[in-house]
Amino acid sequence: MTKKKKESNDWENLRDELLLDAETKEEYERLEPEFAIIREIMKYRIDNDITQKELAELVGTKQSNISRFENGNYNPSLKFLKKIAEGLGKKLVVCLE
Repeated sequence: MTKKKKESNDWENLRDELLLDAETKEEYERLEPEFAIIREIMKYRIDNDITQKELAELVGTKQSNISRFENGNYNPSLKFLKKIAEGLGKKLVVCLE
């Protein structure tokens, strides 16, 4: 098993264990939309060999802003998310379910 796969399994096991607690599960579900967009952007950036610095240059911001966003320490505006999408050659789509 590769180190990356082991880390993924470790995280999934820990997440599953933590989600057994009702309060933790409720908070996790409340934050899921924010984490979903972060995961999607990070995955696309990494899969396409784009560094945080390169993405920042495409977006017209600082690398530290991309880092804070990816770490969940920044509450981005729709304008910021749109800039990131455009920088990655994508279109931001927002929907309500």
